[in-house]
Amino acid sequence: MKKSLVALAALAVAGMASAQSSVTLFGVVDASISRYTTNSIDNRVINPFTGQVVSGAFNPGQSQTVLGNGGYSSSRLGFRGTEDLGGGLAASFWLEAPLSNDDGSTVGRPFNFSRRSTVSLSGGFGEIRLGRDYTPTFWNDTVFDPYGTVGVGTNVISSVSGLAGAPIVRGGLLAGTTFTNGNYARASNTVGYFLPPNLGGFYGQLQYGLDENVHGNATNLFGNTNSNTGRYVGGRFGYANGPLDVAVAYGQSTVRTFNEPVALTVSPTGFSPFGAKVKTANLGASYDFGVVKLFGELSQINNDIRNTNAGFTLDSTTKVRGWLLGATAPVGAGLIRASYSEARTNLNQPF
Repeated sequence: MKKSLVALAALAVAGMASAQSSVTLFGVVDASISRYTTNSIDNRVINPFTGQVVSGAFNPGQSQTVLGNGGYSSSRLGFRGTEDLGGGLAASFWLEAPLSNDDGSTVGRPFNFSRRSTVSLSGGFGEIRLGRDYTPTFWNDTVFDPYGTVGVGTNVISSVSGLAGAPIVRGGLLAGTTFTNGNYARASNTVGYFLPPNLGGFYGQLQYGLDENVHGNATNLFGNTNSNTGRYVGGRFGYANGPLDVAVAYGQSTVRTFNEPVALTVSPTGFSPFGAKVKTANLGASYDFGVVKLFGELSQINNDIRNTNAGFTLDSTTKVRGWLLGATAPVGAGLIRASYSEARTNLNQPF
């Protein structure tokens, strides 16, 4: 009898343990047919005497029809799970991979968990999350965009965030290169902290991405081997209560550490002592009136560049400022979405 009771108690404990753990398979498969067209633009200035083009260029019109994915929501496949550790603590994981369902191939988009791969510990203190995750500034871009930064309606500032920059002088020559912010939407090797959800509507997060470079005391041609390239730091703080949601975010990504050697074809020495950081700040808000939900966002990207040539140091900043106004209106089970966004550089050039 005692053995039976012990066995029943063990089964009960096992049943409780299994009930406290869960693993979910989730995903989206999105397909769309899209056609893109551009008009011909001819802004050439031609010397009437020689017939030579003085400035400008002729860009012929083009068109393209594609069967794509991610027109409404990004295609993905993922696994997530949570286990109750007791005492108010829970351990979780999240593995999410992109899908290329328009052709079924993995060329250029291999199956990996690059969308998100995290493990976390949560409790009354909030959540500590480790791994590859969305950046705080990207959350503002996507939450306050009626299209969720997906498809042709994507916020313009989101489209240029990984491309914003200006020509950089290297070795006395104009390279005409722009920096790409690889940490715009997601950052790898991050340690993140999220506030608990019981703060009366206030929410927030802090995130730090390790550069994972080898640091030491040795010196190179420029006296620096302690590269911080790849490092990311950012944060987001907001308030959501009822129909109102407003948040501000800031992030800084080190694209290249000053005096870090790199092979360049435009420099006679093969090295160029320059550094660059991409700094992003945005403020977004939304208000749901029921029949319509309004969205708005202000954004700014700074590409801070330091270039040294022949002992002369030049600091420059290229700024990209953007704004968005949008709305969604529920119709049955769906939504009508509309938005207008714009982004311009400090050279007054639109994207």
